[in-house]
This record gives sequence, structure tokens and C-alpha cells, in this order.
Amino acid sequence: MASHHHDAAARPAWTPPGRKPPLSSRMMRAIWRGLPDKRHDVGWEPGLVVPAADGSPLVTDHYFPRASGDFPTLLVRSPYGRGLPWSPQYGMLFAEQGFHVVLQSCRGTGGSGGAFDLWRNEAADGLATVSWLRGQPWFDGRLGTIGPSYLGYVQWALALDPPPELKAMVVQVGLHDPYALFYADGALRLENALLVGLGMAYQHRGIGPFARATLRLQRRMRDIVTARPLRGAYASALGDVPWLDDVMTHPDAGDPYWDGASLARAAEGLSVPTSLISGRYDALVDQTFGQYARLRQAGCDTALLLGPWTHTSAMQQGWPEVFAESLAWLRAHLCADPSGLRPTRVRVHVGGEDTWQDLDDWPPLSPATTTSWIPTAEGSLERRADGGLAGVCGASGGGFGGGVQSADGVRSGDGVGSAGGAGPADGTGPADLRGPSRVGSVDGTESANGTGPADGTGFTDGAGPADLRGPSRVGPAVGTGPADGTGPADDAGPADLQGPSRVGSVDGTGSADSTGPADGTGSANGTGPADGTGPTDGPGPAPLVSLRYDPDDPTPSLGGALLSRTAGPRDNGVLEGREDVLTFTGPPLDEPVDVLGPVSARLSVSTDTGYADVFTRLCDVDAQGRSTNVCDGLARLETVGQAPSEVTVRMSSTAYRFPAGHRIRWQISAGAHPRYARNPGTGKSPVEAVDFTPIRITLHTGCVLMLPHGSRP
Repeated sequence: MASHHHDAAARPAWTPPGRKPPLSSRMMRAIWRGLPDKRHDVGWEPGLVVPAADGSPLVTDHYFPRASGDFPTLLVRSPYGRGLPWSPQYGMLFAEQGFHVVLQSCRGTGGSGGAFDLWRNEAADGLATVSWLRGQPWFDGRLGTIGPSYLGYVQWALALDPPPELKAMVVQVGLHDPYALFYADGALRLENALLVGLGMAYQHRGIGPFARATLRLQRRMRDIVTARPLRGAYASALGDVPWLDDVMTHPDAGDPYWDGASLARAAEGLSVPTSLISGRYDALVDQTFGQYARLRQAGCDTALLLGPWTHTSAMQQGWPEVFAESLAWLRAHLCADPSGLRPTRVRVHVGGEDTWQDLDDWPPLSPATTTSWIPTAEGSLERRADGGLAGVCGASGGGFGGGVQSADGVRSGDGVGSAGGAGPADGTGPADLRGPSRVGSVDGTESANGTGPADGTGFTDGAGPADLRGPSRVGPAVGTGPADGTGPADDAGPADLQGPSRVGSVDGTGSADSTGPADGTGSANGTGPADGTGPTDGPGPAPLVSLRYDPDDPTPSLGGALLSRTAGPRDNGVLEGREDVLTFTGPPLDEPVDVLGPVSARLSVSTDTGYADVFTRLCDVDAQGRSTNVCDGLARLETVGQAPSEVTVRMSSTAYRFPAGHRIRWQISAGAHPRYARNPGTGKSPVEAVDFTPIRITLHTGCVLMLPHGSRP
């Protein structure tokens, strides 16, 4: 593309309008703390019309510094409207610091013409907006882009054919692959679909319509997520959302429906300096890691900030750090002022000890440092003495860059499981497991009270089942409770958590030891030796332990990769007390163990129906027995007869230190609802299925949890 010059002498004179930003934006801006002092007063030029390539009017607001001289321009394109929180969070804050900010509603939203499509128009509309910018008297040829979530997606769309004026990008908790947002290994991320549908369909209409739709979804969430069939059930709360029905009925990444949806290829040859910001529990963190890997391979100037945040809290509690990082990057590449840049390419928050670590790259460890942890029939978790992977199910280290196949044929590199959501940094937030929580604003960020910035993703985690106890587990038992106090500390769980053992042997016909091991390490005895590697009744891996998954009482989701305020780290004690949740726990650690990089699990599984999902989670058990989720993932599998099948579950990447005295726990179940749609157990589509059947899932010897261990630099 030919270069464009923007000589100040050649530009027509511009007389700034005298309007101030909206009062609501100024009020919200006034209550924020921990941000840099403003450098300029801010002016506002609302309601500009930018013609798209097909002539559709794209409604645009212009924020600018009230000062003489040239300033670079930031382009922010959003399907969520141009009001709160976008007006103060991007329009005002960055104009105060010396940037023109162009805040535009995507087509079909916020008054812009045309029809909204989840991804098909963003590249052309972005280029049309840059073409319009070239004719503005205040545009000096220096352009940057910024924004979170879908506002990151539109940046990648522009980067497919980057205009010469584009000098910097800041992608915050950003999306590039819609398929991976809605599916994990072919399993529908049901909650994501509903919450994104809510944000896309209603937020741009204003506070009133959005709030009413939010309340409808909150009240009807339980009925929607348990409807048979699931398809179309959302209409009772959201009305007709055609693209959402399309998303829910196209589970195959190779379906032509998804052609062109993934913009992973945009990073593969990009030379525009790009800053990436995410959190360890961000629902899109794996997409961020994939973006970083591609940019590094392309030789692009890039930086990565990984905080203790979720998709929502990054733009709320984390906003001072996110804003500072973003501002430093933009000043360095648009204003030739690198004074705010840190010396290293990567900065991560290390969970478990609440510290920040500067790194030269991500991941910091090689695959050779991945260690294997093996579950036993007694519920313990044993580290392989050689620390290697050779001979374990043919497993690899779950190497960085693995992921689902995008519809455009580009590996997403994002992994299957992603962690996200929202929650306090200490992971001690509430866990109302009996019903939906508040549904917030924007595409998932809670901002209903108008007191904090939001990326628009603060939604409810949905209405979980009323009882976390669930169906009985078929196989070895946990017994009456651990003797060392590793169960729920507040005794808030259901009464039967301390009652009779889970009845059944490995094959479901015998009885289990009702007392459980004294160290509280998990399931009680099975029929094999303690290491779970003994002889089998026939060829192939021996049965280890079983569970029974009942779709009528599905294992509920708790924390982890949600787009809601109830996501992130949570106390898993009550969840782990259910009969359909298996746990395997290691001994107290003699010294801290660092987990830095991609976590994965290799499972050998058989089922009695031939169809199942497997949800697997890494947890940290402290000295008081509190089990807190670190990262997780889900995979879909099919089995034939009684023979086990092998499946690898990518459990996202993390930066976490297990302190001395803590224990590493591996949690396994057959779902997390309504985070993921229920598997009907019949092979039918979970969206179309009317008939559901319980599933018995048996783990076999050869299962391994793979953790990237090592010392930090």
C-alpha cells in the first residue's frame, strides 16, 4: 500500500468545537484513582458520520486535547455503543494524555447503518475509517489502535492489511478467534454464547434496554441452560439473535460457516509494534498467548503483560496497571517517548505468592522441564522420579502453541481450555453455587453502578444446579473425610459430605472402603495396587477409578474461565465433595514448586455410552485444606466398547507458585455446567438433543498430569 504523508502545512485549518464530554462520562472519570494526572482538558465532537465501503454510515465520536499542536490518533471501534464505560475509559482518559480518540460504533450497532455480523465486515470497515481519517484536518498520520475483547478483534481485522499510518496496537484481553470463544474441542461454551449474545444484542441500545435484558437473562438462566432442546431457548430472554443461533448450531471448526472468522493469520507477518495484555484467569488468555507466539515468530516488536486478572477485573481492579502499560506503549511508538517502557519483554503476575516477575520471553521454560504427576487408585498424586514424559501414554509436554484447528486452516495456538472470568485477586470471593449472580454490563464487565471502568464482560455465571452433591460415584471412595482438615473448612457443604462412602468398586460391582485415607488425599482404595500401575484383567490399561455423570444433575461450573464476575480462583471444597468429581492429591511440598507455562493432561478413559466430556483442573490445596483452582480445560471424547481411549486436555497456561506445605491436586469430572453445554451421552448434538442418558466414565492407568516446572530466572 502506498504511503501517505500528512504535512501540517498542507492540512486545512481546524477550529475545535467547544463541547465538553457527556456529564456521565465526566462524573465517572472523576471517581477513578491511581491514574496519571491529566495533561489536557478534553473536547468532544459527537455524531460524526464515516462512510463505510458500501456507503453504510458509521457513527463516530471524536475526543481531543484542548491544546495547540499535533497529536497522534487512536482508533477504537466497538459494537457495545459509545457511552459508558467507553467514553470516559478511552475517549477521555487518552485525550487527557495527548491523543485524538476516534470512538466508533460498528455497523448495525449504536446508530451505525447496515447489519451487524459477528466478524465479516470489520476489516473493510476499519480500512474505510482510516481512509476517512486521512481527510481530517487534525489527523497528522500517526495512528494507533486500542481496546479489549471484541475491540481487540477489530484491531486484528485492520492488521490483516495494515495501513501505513498504523504505528502501534494495544490488544487488551483480546479476541482473534470467535470459534475458540464459543467452543472447546467441539463442546459449546454455553455461558460464553449467552453472555456475548446479551452484550452484542443489547448494550449498544443504551442502559435501559440492556439492564432489562440482563434481568430477564438472570431470571431465566436456569430454564434456558437446562432446556430440551437447548436450541432457541435463549429467545425467552434475548429475543431473536440470528448469529447466535448460527454459532450454537455449527460446532465443527472446519465448517464453512467459520471460514475467515479466525484472524490468527494477521499476526503471522505483522510488523506493527503490538502490546498484549491479559490475565491468568482471562477467558481469552490462551488466545493472547497464541497472538504472542505468532508475533514473536514474525519478529514483530511485542510485549506481554499477564496480571492476576480475569476478563472483567483486568478492566476494573487492574485498570491502573493496564492503563499505564497501554499508555507507555503508545507514547513509545507514536510519540517517540520510550521512557515508560519496562526493560523486559514479558511481565507476569505469579499466583500463590502475589508477586510480579519480569521475563525475557514466554513461556520461560523449555518442554524438557515438564514433569509428570501420576494418579493412583487411592487418590494420591505421585511425581515421576525421572521428571520426564517418555513412555507415559506417548504423552508430550503439551507444548506451547497447541490448540484447536481454526476454520481458516490456521492453528489457533490457543489451547483448548482457557481460564478467565472475574474475581478478587486473593481468590476468596463469593461462590453462590445455587443460582445466578448479577449480570453486569458490556460484553461481560460489571459496570452497572457506574463506579469503575469495564470492558463489558461482567455477566452472571448462570444458574447452577441447586445441589452440588450430585449423583453417586461409581468406584473407590473418598470416605468420611480427611483427618488432616483438608475438607471444606467452614463445613458449609451438604450433609452427606461426611456420611457414608461412595459405594462401588472399580467395575461398579463391589463395595468401597468407607473410611478413606487419613491424609485426605482423595478417593479410597480401588482394586489395583497403590501406584495404579498393577496388572490388569486383560490386555490394555487397568481400570483405576470411575464416576457417574448425570445430565439431570450436571456437575456445576465454579470459577475458572467464565466471562462473569464469579469467575477466577474459588474455593473448590464443596464442588470436590460431589460424588461426580474425582480428586488426586500430592503430598505436602517440601519446597515451593513453580508452574510456568502450558499445563496439560493425558487421560486414558472408557465410557459405557461411547460419548463423554472430560473436565480436568489443577488446584492448590493450602495447609488448611482449602482447594483453589489454578487452571483447567475440557475435551470431548468418543470410546468404543470397554476399551479406553486416550485424550489430551490442554488446561491453559499459567504462572503459579505452589508454596512449601501446600499440595498439588488434580480434579477430574465430566463437565462444568453451564460453562459448557451438557453432553447428552448419546452422540447427539447437545443443542438439539431431547433425550439424555447418564454416563459412567472410568479412568485407566496411564493417566498423567503434565506441569511445566522449574526455577524462575
